[in-house]
Amino acid sequence: MSKEVIMVDDIGMRFNLMEKKVDNLKEYFIKLLKNEIRYQEFWALKNISFTVNKGERLGILGLNGAGKSTLLKIIAGVLKASEGELNVRGKVVPLLELGAGFDAQYTGMENIYLYGAVLGYPKDFINEKFNDIVEFSELGDFINVPVKNYSSGMKARLGFSIATIMDPDILILDEVLSVGDAKFRKKSEKRILDMFERGVTVLFVSHSIEQIRRICDRAIILDKGVLIADGPVEEICNVYEKEYIGELAAKKPKKKKKKKKIPEIKEEETIKSEKEEIPETGE
Repeated sequence: MSKEVIMVDDIGMRFNLMEKKVDNLKEYFIKLLKNEIRYQEFWALKNISFTVNKGERLGILGLNGAGKSTLLKIIAGVLKASEGELNVRGKVVPLLELGAGFDAQYTGMENIYLYGAVLGYPKDFINEKFNDIVEFSELGDFINVPVKNYSSGMKARLGFSIATIMDPDILILDEVLSVGDAKFRKKSEKRILDMFERGVTVLFVSHSIEQIRRICDRAIILDKGVLIADGPVEEICNVYEKEYIGELAAKKPKKKKKKKKIPEIKEEETIKSEKEEIPETGE
């Protein structure tokens, strides 16, 4: 029997949203002193419960705003749930916002150590894997250039290379298989698939149904922060396509066909035409 490595029990995540926009810190403190700050509760997740077994690959489906990324961040330890219990067994490597922990003023080389420390990698481990990280990222001499001069693709490639250098027990992926150009995307997907073959447990968020089908063996659907379906990947993907993708397509406004304009015939032209058709007769 498979061992449970992730146990999510009645998890809820509440955010307090300001009812009125505050433009600056001074205005915030003035309103705070006057007791004019008002918040509105927003539950991004509510009563979420499921378990994931060792080696299982779970796809998480849902429209924008369903709570997918929030759930991954809670499991990764980035956010703390407002209620419920979470138990995770094993080393977790989250691939969420690649390069989000970079310092723009530091070089790529310096950020390797910084980002590695954020992910919990020992310095000796980074020293050992440094050349592999640079080679995989394909940055070459740009590794000595400040990250502020990198394109978004270069930052994502470096972030992906650092995050995936360690073999994790649990891998969390949030729309990261579209990193870089076509060549790098193929290489990055191969690295992920190699991890799968080694029995890594995977949580995968993607808007691509085909990616979910190809990578996962089980899937769940989130709808406005609530778990509404859980089962075999093919079955759940079919439900999602029918209930959500189909509904979304139906809501899109249909393009109106342009009617061909019929040229207007002026009254004078009509009278003239009729006169031309009537043969002249003598008295």
